Amino acid sequence: ITPEKFYVEACDDGADDVLGIDRVSTEVTLTVKKDVPPSAVTRPVFGILGTIRLVAGTYLIVITKKKKVGEIFSHAIWKATDFDILSYKKTMLHLTDIQLQDNKVFLSMLNHVLSVDGFYFSTTYDLTHTLQRLANTSPEFQEMSLLERADPRFVWNGHLLREFIAQPEIHRFATPVMHGFITMHSCSINGKCFDWLLISRRSCFRAGVRYYVRGIDSEGHAANFVETEQIVHYKGSKASFVQTRGSIPFYWSQRPNLKYKPKPQISKSVNHMDGFQRHFDSQIISYGKQMIVNLVNQKGSEKPLEQTFSKMVNSMANGMVRYMAFDFHKECSRMRWDRLQILMDQLADQQDEFSYFLVDSEGKTVTQQEGTFRSNCMDCLDRTNVIQSLLARRSLQAQLQRLGVLHVGQRIEEQADFEKIYKNAWADNANACAKQYAGTGALKTDYTRQRTQWGLIMDGWNSLIRYYKNNFSDGFRQDAIDLFLGNYSVDEVEPASPLHVKKDWKFLALPIIMVVAFSMCIICLLMAGDTWTETLAYVLFWGSASFGTFAIILYNGKDFVDAPKLVQKEKMD
Repeated sequence: ITPEKFYVEACDDGADDVLGIDRVSTEVTLTVKKDVPPSAVTRPVFGILGTIRLVAGTYLIVITKKKKVGEIFSHAIWKATDFDILSYKKTMLHLTDIQLQDNKVFLSMLNHVLSVDGFYFSTTYDLTHTLQRLANTSPEFQEMSLLERADPRFVWNGHLLREFIAQPEIHRFATPVMHGFITMHSCSINGKCFDWLLISRRSCFRAGVRYYVRGIDSEGHAANFVETEQIVHYKGSKASFVQTRGSIPFYWSQRPNLKYKPKPQISKSVNHMDGFQRHFDSQIISYGKQMIVNLVNQKGSEKPLEQTFSKMVNSMANGMVRYMAFDFHKECSRMRWDRLQILMDQLADQQDEFSYFLVDSEGKTVTQQEGTFRSNCMDCLDRTNVIQSLLARRSLQAQLQRLGVLHVGQRIEEQADFEKIYKNAWADNANACAKQYAGTGALKTDYTRQRTQWGLIMDGWNSLIRYYKNNFSDGFRQDAIDLFLGNYSVDEVEPASPLHVKKDWKFLALPIIMVVAFSMCIICLLMAGDTWTETLAYVLFWGSASFGTFAIILYNGKDFVDAPKLVQKEKMD
């Protein structure tokens, strides 16, 4: 770092390349090590996440700490665990107090996104593609830089790297970063050692938090879309099984309004079929045939979503898309988890038809995966993860038998050591996806581990935390994601910042009146009057005042929650 420039040196043996970033003109050029002034302050970084414009000017975001997750086919995979946001400007004196405050808020938004666990990268391996996609590429594709060839759906810093993308000669300094979950284990069954991997890639299109981002956008991108790939590597042979999850793909919303479960609203003013068709067209191009597994309740507020989804699949009449509805909560009520076998039996033929991807030790493709299961519940978190873990286990059973790891008649469930690794990895996957979308760990992970009464208590606790976050901190979280992904761009000359939204008088007055009235009600109960009728009158008066204000607050719930300020989500819904 010098007052005029940032210099990023390549640390590979024999590399002389240096990236020069001008802190005044923001120009990025290639130079060599001898051009770096000796007075420069030096510090190690593990990758460039990209650049972003805020109120105070441009900032450079770098990875400052990393942790090795493991290796995929001898390529090191890293988790980025700490970042730094460096200002190009050397002083903030040119800003007004309001601008300084806004800049601070935008920086805290970036820091919030970077503090969410689950950013992964590799400098030598393309993490954004499945084994099958990588095997079906051209030699020209193999020659491309990781940045050029990465699947844009899964590059979370694509917006931050937009200036790098325009200059091919500096691509190798840019690190495409994936968001989601990766775990790797060296396992042994029957004395045969194999590597088992689980990779979940979160899409950065229509990304956001649980209640503010539902359904799809006009491009057909579904909210909370995650591609999950399970990989087995044994004696040079590689097998892979891919599944996807994503919000119910038409236009619906479920805005927080202080109620524990806001009622989902299906939009009546738009043509759902356009986006729906686009979504499945892109699914078929990427994954082949589609088997929808819809796990929502078939009664109550979730029922209209199930009915609409079913109708739309029928009216689309595409032979590549099939639909199966399974009321998870009804079927598995009172912890009857054995009933999940009903769904597995119904999906078995379909799964055998889809198969999995397999390459032998010579690199020859033995089988291709012909289609994927697209699972969803309301959030595509808890119920979805349970079903995905069961489908993946069934595929793994077939793969390990074919590779000769499991003997005929042996079942994965009987291999205690591996079963423990498997269940814990899928529960960790559920937790990672849930923290990234809902703000807390997943529910029902103890089914994936081992369903217990303690698990029910933990589900209750997580549900309470989710309720609080979804109502009182998700607006900020949504704004942070929109800023990071470029859905909102800071305009340095923008006169009125969207961060300053004047709150209505009732926002402050009503909660105060409710607290005062409730306190008076308690005081009247504790300090009884001369007669019981007098006490009762006071208690009834203050009790009805607190209940009345609470009812008004609940009725105007949408005004009391923390709503996003940067992007008007209604336009996106």
